[in-house]
Amino acid sequence: MAQHRGDLSDAQWQKLQPLLPKPAATGRPAPDHRQVLNGILWIHRTVAPWSDLPERYGSRGTVSSRFYRWRAQGVWQAILDQLQQQGDAAHQIDWEVHFIDSTIVRAHQHAAGAKRGINRLQHPV
Repeated sequence: MAQHRGDLSDAQWQKLQPLLPKPAATGRPAPDHRQVLNGILWIHRTVAPWSDLPERYGSRGTVSSRFYRWRAQGVWQAILDQLQQQGDAAHQIDWEVHFIDSTIVRAHQHAAGAKRGINRLQHPV
């Protein structure tokens, strides 16, 4: 498969491949994890709907179902945890700089306890 801009490099793939679930040994062969993962990354990067997924990444049904299945199974969190552990062990993470918590993530006004049903454009008389 030809590599396109934004696809995983060989070095990135070598880090991720061992962290991904092993394909089932029985049944129909599953599409390549790398191709599917590149499709998921394409969707994330472009913020396009699944229906716009280029054919080079495979069936949009396969790509989307694997994304959602892995989310439900905790695969994404496990990958993040493993990569953080590897980076920390190799002293590649400065926790003073590489840290995100909810205090820096802006929430939607309704998530912050704003009253529902009030039209903010109307001022009381």
